[in-house]
Amino acid sequence: MTERVSLITGASAGIGAELARVFAAHGHRVALVARRADRLTALANEIAASGAAEPIVIPCDLQQPNASDQIATALGAKGVEVEYVVNDAGFGLFGRAVELDRAAQLGMIDLNIRAMTDLSLRFADQLMRHRGGILNVGSIAGFLPGPGMAVYYASKAYVLSFSEALRRELAPLGVRVTVVCPGPVPSEFQARAGFEPGFDSAVLNVSPADVAKASYRGLMANKRTVFPGVAIKAVPFLLRLFPRGFILAAVGSFQLRKRT
Repeated sequence: MTERVSLITGASAGIGAELARVFAAHGHRVALVARRADRLTALANEIAASGAAEPIVIPCDLQQPNASDQIATALGAKGVEVEYVVNDAGFGLFGRAVELDRAAQLGMIDLNIRAMTDLSLRFADQLMRHRGGILNVGSIAGFLPGPGMAVYYASKAYVLSFSEALRRELAPLGVRVTVVCPGPVPSEFQARAGFEPGFDSAVLNVSPADVAKASYRGLMANKRTVFPGVAIKAVPFLLRLFPRGFILAAVGSFQLRKRT
């Protein structure tokens, strides 16, 4: 019988690293993907030392068009097949879209959208064969327009829509698809985005470890969407009570005031 693995991107830090720990703790052999080989190796050693199966380390830049080919080749060389795909890799940039670096924003689309889509589809035959699943890390931002982080919010709207539609398509084939939509999470993401935590972070804040645990439980329970934390669960409901124009103005005022 072919050995199965859970493929986890963005595994070098934050939610991705915590997801790797959670999957490993529940008996999954994990394949870790991120750019920073030293971080991946350290995490792999930690997981192996805990008594879990030795992780597969795949240093890879997912913004590159051939990234999924590299991953498939590395997994093939190990003689394993994918049971779960966990798309955590992603980043955001805080500021007005017209003022931010255009190439960096296009790179965000490559990572947050193209790579996530590619990996969700690349191993579909293996996921169906093993009746596995896909966990996509979205954001509560996917429910909102995002002046001040326009491309990031739009990318997470794609993650949400794509995950829900793919779930409907793959359900009859025995594959579960779950999207997790956390609020602000204290991690390297915020520093890279140039984001300064404020009142919203204090209210909606959930640790990366708690997000990972809730995500794993949700995937195994075959939930469509996971909202980690108590406060974040109310956000999609509250958004229905206000006109879209009001929400747009409110988000823009909140996020852009630090840039004026």
